[in-house]
Amino acid sequence: MTRAKTVSHMDDITPDLLLRAYASGIFPMAPDAGSADLSWYLPEERGIMPLNGMHVPRKLMRLVMSGKMTVTADRAFDAVMLACAEPALGRETTWISGRIRALYGALHRQGNAHSIEVWDGENLVGGLYGVSLRGAFFGESMFSRERDASKVALVHLVAGLRKGRFTLLDTQYTTPHLTGLGGIGLPAADYLSLLHQALTVHAVWPDDFSLQALRESIASLRVPVGRAPAGDPP
Repeated sequence: MTRAKTVSHMDDITPDLLLRAYASGIFPMAPDAGSADLSWYLPEERGIMPLNGMHVPRKLMRLVMSGKMTVTADRAFDAVMLACAEPALGRETTWISGRIRALYGALHRQGNAHSIEVWDGENLVGGLYGVSLRGAFFGESMFSRERDASKVALVHLVAGLRKGRFTLLDTQYTTPHLTGLGGIGLPAADYLSLLHQALTVHAVWPDDFSLQALRESIASLRVPVGRAPAGDPP
């Protein structure tokens, strides 16, 4: 179950207010792409990806370590947000409105929102974006235009967060895509305890999320025996 409080107008919502909301365990979504309204969400069960518990299946690990896809960070934040908002099979509508894009764009410019981009040559084929605050990273959305591209982004994100000494990766909800890689759901009270601990940590967003920079951290992520990999989301 998710508790939500609807706010009718967004004119008084600022990037600093957004950061205070994340520090309290809540996050916003718009009802649809064209809406100027906003709802705050506090799920009863919160999804996280344990930074010491991600499991990368062998096939995905081979793809990541092959370097076939190039990974960057903060090179195309606006393009990643737009791609995450695109209609896809099973996701014909989006909560990423124009006002949401403007607010998170402002967070990005002040250094509190980041993107991970996955490239096949010059083509942007996958990625994700989210908010960083002290030792916590709050994942907002991800997309794939090629098979497993969002998983490649997530693997690099986890490796980079580990390198930067982050302690919490919030995924908001649990999905088969995430649980197949080690994601879990926690009661809200347990999540808030982890969040409060993470907010005491001085983490650093790495400058370089490339395979060359993160190879050792990525190689430490392995799927446990008997776990089957999950399919890539649309």
